[in-house]
Amino acid sequence: MIKSLQIKNYALIQDLEMSPSPRLNIITGETGAGKSIMLGAVGLLLGKRADTKVLLDENQKCIVEGTFDISSYSLQKIFEKEDLDYEAECVIRREISPSGKSRAFVNDTPTNLSTLKTIGEKLMDVHSQHESLQLGNNTYQLNALDAFAAHPELLTSYYAAFQTYASAKKTLEKLESLAAQSAEDADYKQFLLNELQEAKLDDLDQEELEKELEVLENSEDIKLKLSRTIHMLDESEVAIVQQLNEAKSLLHTIASFSKDLEELSARVESASIELADISNEMQRVQDKVEHDPEKIQELKDRLDLLYRLQKKHSVLTVDELIKIRDNLDQGLSQVANLDNEILKAKKELTEAEKVMHEHGNKLSESRKLSALNFSDEMEKIIHQIGIENGTVEIRVHPAEPSQNGLDTIEMLFSANKGIKPQELKEVASGGEFSRLIFAVKYLIADKTAMPTIIFDEIDTGVSGEVALQMIRMMKHMSRNHQVISISHLPQFAAGGDAHYFVYKDHTSDRSVSRIKKLADEDRVTEIAKMIGGENPGASAVESAKELLQL
Repeated sequence: MIKSLQIKNYALIQDLEMSPSPRLNIITGETGAGKSIMLGAVGLLLGKRADTKVLLDENQKCIVEGTFDISSYSLQKIFEKEDLDYEAECVIRREISPSGKSRAFVNDTPTNLSTLKTIGEKLMDVHSQHESLQLGNNTYQLNALDAFAAHPELLTSYYAAFQTYASAKKTLEKLESLAAQSAEDADYKQFLLNELQEAKLDDLDQEELEKELEVLENSEDIKLKLSRTIHMLDESEVAIVQQLNEAKSLLHTIASFSKDLEELSARVESASIELADISNEMQRVQDKVEHDPEKIQELKDRLDLLYRLQKKHSVLTVDELIKIRDNLDQGLSQVANLDNEILKAKKELTEAEKVMHEHGNKLSESRKLSALNFSDEMEKIIHQIGIENGTVEIRVHPAEPSQNGLDTIEMLFSANKGIKPQELKEVASGGEFSRLIFAVKYLIADKTAMPTIIFDEIDTGVSGEVALQMIRMMKHMSRNHQVISISHLPQFAAGGDAHYFVYKDHTSDRSVSRIKKLADEDRVTEIAKMIGGENPGASAVESAKELLQL
């Protein structure tokens, strides 16, 4: 339950603090004073989004902080799952900076809005005026029936089975889509693979082929120039090798005269040997080089194929072509195995669907058994709160599998005797919606471990004895839950264990909303004003006192 609530710089609220009673709290005030604005701030603690438009002072940050006593609600596992420290007194804080940055904290640990929503849903059930209309929504009706039926184990087991089924279905659809797509382009991919395989890319050195072709294409020029060079070195009348040998002989005869001459002689001898070796190597290379038109054409064809494949696949190297070839080969092999995978996936889907239907049918049976009791109990309550001839009928129909089960629900309603019940959203008025949603909240309150229940003007269209009956029911709810109700009715204001009054303070340059807890005398005065206007007479004051004594 909420032990304390602090709101700073939110909408019309400059600085508001309250420590609600653990039982029934009533909040009253003039229209526009800021009662529902408080709910907007509380919504931030439940993970709702906000922006800088909520800032009263655009230069200051907005802070909403709630302290909750959660010692009796077994929430340790949720905190553990969300990786948060559990404390019996939990502090949730939201901050909205002037720049629009939003931050959330649980026990001073930063967290995200999703986690905040998960925890907030276990701490507060906030009924807004919009939620009354949601009762016409089939999903909302189904959730209400499940809450009344109190079968969380059936919901959990079905949801797990549905998730397995949905995953198996998705796997099969993916495989079938892949098979259909693969069938369309398998022939083309096989053609590409065959082309790459026929190119015999393994151990192929593109640079070596290009150099070999260049040599063959210039073979005649190479042979001619090698021949002329060999002639100059070793075959002409003044051959360089022969002249160098003569120089070597001359130097050899004087090498012993000095160290310098000895070194020069050795160098000339070395050069003579190197030059002779060069001449012999040139001869070998010349003999090796041949003009071979067939070989040239063969290399050109091979390189042309290689260049064409590289251009076709938008790559630059042989290694990249090999990688593409291997991927194609692997992909086609997988396609060949798809039929087996699809058969396996179909078998798994069939088994998952069977298990899902087993759990879903148990859930459906429980819903059908609870629907009759739920509608009977709702009728009893609405008869007590002003819809004396109202009838409620809840029908459970089979539906396509979803995360909510194998059912859809239809809540039918008639406010008048002898009129056949029709779909709720088609026939219920605003006031009837409010009383119907109150009946739902009343019935499921004791079946849920919800610390705090908040009602925003649940008394729409209600007055007199009906209002008194509703406040009695709220007091009954507050035995096990903290209840906070925003109301315009004096009957509600008188029935609370604590009465808070929201008002506008106009004493400064800007009007702001404030709240105060009313003492006994102040409660009499405020309730009297709710009955008789701003200047209530003696009868209004007496009526207020009577209401407080009920």
